[in-house]
Amino acid sequence: MRKQLLQILIFVFVDVLGFSLILPLLPYYADTFGASATVIGFLLASNAVTQLLGAPMLGRLSDRYGRRPLLIVSLIGTLGSFLLLGFARSLWMVFLSRILDGLLGGDITLAQAYISDITDSKDRAKGLGLIGAAFGLGFILGPAMGGALSAGGNYSLPAFIAAAIAAVNLVGVLLWLPESLPAQNQMERRTSPETRFSLPLLWKALHLPCVGPLLNMQLFYRLAFTVFETIFSTYALYRFALTAQSTSYVLAYVGIVVVIVQGGAIGALTKRFSERRLTLAGIGLLLAALLGWAAAPSVGALLVVLVPLSLASGILNTVLNSQLSKAVPPEEVGGALGLSSALGSFARIISPVAGGFLLERLGTWAPGIAAAVIMAGLSLYAQRHLRTLPEVITPACQMPDGSV
Repeated sequence: MRKQLLQILIFVFVDVLGFSLILPLLPYYADTFGASATVIGFLLASNAVTQLLGAPMLGRLSDRYGRRPLLIVSLIGTLGSFLLLGFARSLWMVFLSRILDGLLGGDITLAQAYISDITDSKDRAKGLGLIGAAFGLGFILGPAMGGALSAGGNYSLPAFIAAAIAAVNLVGVLLWLPESLPAQNQMERRTSPETRFSLPLLWKALHLPCVGPLLNMQLFYRLAFTVFETIFSTYALYRFALTAQSTSYVLAYVGIVVVIVQGGAIGALTKRFSERRLTLAGIGLLLAALLGWAAAPSVGALLVVLVPLSLASGILNTVLNSQLSKAVPPEEVGGALGLSSALGSFARIISPVAGGFLLERLGTWAPGIAAAVIMAGLSLYAQRHLRTLPEVITPACQMPDGSV
């Protein structure tokens, strides 16, 4: 199990390294083809919209056909999208690249499902936390590499390097990553009506006693935190007149905190406290941190506020997915985590637009206050609904009165 865990963590790190290498450069790349700010916004949203469709589909198909085959398909899609980006000679090719990556690039969802397969309920949160740490490391190194490679305005080179990284990852999966689902259940999975991809089955999952509340909490957490993620650079410019380089240093600092939290602290916290208590604590901490973000009077105060904000995000991102993976039968884990990923994509469509509007019309304090209001509503919802869930969530997911 340790060998498989290490292999999937390396996979996540390499995958995110390639993705984050090109992501900050996309607006500049699109600008070379004459794209306006509005068109660039649509370009960034196109990836999130197609992920909204692709992540649940890939997750569900992995329940039926296995994690490894779908990881291979996903990596081929990622490789193709980066090559298309590198060879782009017009704006429509850049758009097609992002759409292809959104539809087939559900690598992280599949990696989370893989971790769920190879960990028991006691170590699930720790394993998912390590994925978050690998993700954070990739995001610390990737943008810096992309910036260095794009010196002189050569944006094709980072795209080809990202394609090469995806190709290395694909070879690694083909040669070394074993399937995580039991081989003896292969025929059952492929013929079971419970693992087929269909919208009614996904809709049914939303109404399961444990799954629905957890997905609702994931959605509102994502809406609030994505406001911070997507608006922070603009906020830093308008509030403190930080340069792009200074802002990148602050974001690297956030990434380091997240890596520490998800790589080490989560395992220790889940041993001492229940995931339900950690969820409530994470919501309260994020609420307070977002208020601090809105009110921060200086860069020094901001750096202090970003520690609890990163801690709360690391806790919530891990324990919500951990509980979700335990609330469904093993043959439905991929589909459930795909739904969770789709909610994150939905938030990346809504939150940047809302956050930008609030910052422009009301001031730099407004996105933080709006995100805090969302978290206040989530706190009330969580306190009401988490009390109805069992302390230890299982696929049976029984309510306190014994009903399911």
